[in-house]
Amino acid sequence: MNAPTARDVRKAAYEANKLEKRLRRQAGQAIADFDMIRAGDRVMVCLSGGKDSFALLDLLMKLREAAPLDFEIVAVNLDQRHPGFPAHVLPDYLGKLGIPFRIEVEDTHSVVKRVIPQGKTMCSLCSRLRRGILYRVAGELGATKIALGHHRDDILETFFLNLFFGGKLKAMPPKLVSDDGRHVVIRPLAYVKEADLARYAEVRAFPIIPCDLCGSQENLQRKQVKALLREWEKRFPGRVETIFASLGRVTPSHLLDRTLFDFAAVAATGIPGEDGDKAFDSEEFPDPGPGTARLPTPVTRG
Repeated sequence: MNAPTARDVRKAAYEANKLEKRLRRQAGQAIADFDMIRAGDRVMVCLSGGKDSFALLDLLMKLREAAPLDFEIVAVNLDQRHPGFPAHVLPDYLGKLGIPFRIEVEDTHSVVKRVIPQGKTMCSLCSRLRRGILYRVAGELGATKIALGHHRDDILETFFLNLFFGGKLKAMPPKLVSDDGRHVVIRPLAYVKEADLARYAEVRAFPIIPCDLCGSQENLQRKQVKALLREWEKRFPGRVETIFASLGRVTPSHLLDRTLFDFAAVAATGIPGEDGDKAFDSEEFPDPGPGTARLPTPVTRG
């Protein structure tokens, strides 16, 4: 294999710089759009050892350097005592960054393995245990925000999981209040594609720690949804982008939830409405713009 030329090196550096700028812009836009971080916040970044949380911490540190507001960052890793977990990796990495961090040790692995039958999905219990511990740690650290590394693909997959298996129109919010009402959880990577995070992890050479519990299971419904979205994007480039955009353009009057729209109050007024009865007239959709796939025109059968 030939050694990279000077031109190859320059091109790689250019592409890496362009990628970083895009991710910083997208994370910054999400933070601004959803008012995620304010001056004086103490942001607890949950670091799992995966590419997403590494990128989250990296981008927040870079944004803090250029942000007009001052906020603190503290990194937290929950060591769940997975067999073979390299406990030295994250402390070594975080120590070199020179930021405050805490490694919380809780043997949730044994609990999950004991409670969940062999072959069953472990994610739900593991997530609940992890969430409770992280909320406790956030309170002990005085964190005002808890930052998670979920990205655009996670949000879309959650939407379809709820649609297909939960019977709900519900995704993964970019900002929410915890169940106990004590914490604000934020997802600054809400606009970022997973593929870009994977490339960024390679560029930054993050010391990735693979998950050998939940992430190693092959029968997860989320993996099925991920494969479905990948196939859609392959067949109809831009479709996933269109679906994601739709999550921010909701029309309650054209759904069936009576708690969101007062259908009893609907009456003729003689005034044209913005949407009217155009529920799905594909030939009248506006041009979605470059890079966005048009939906195929429905076939009418007589």
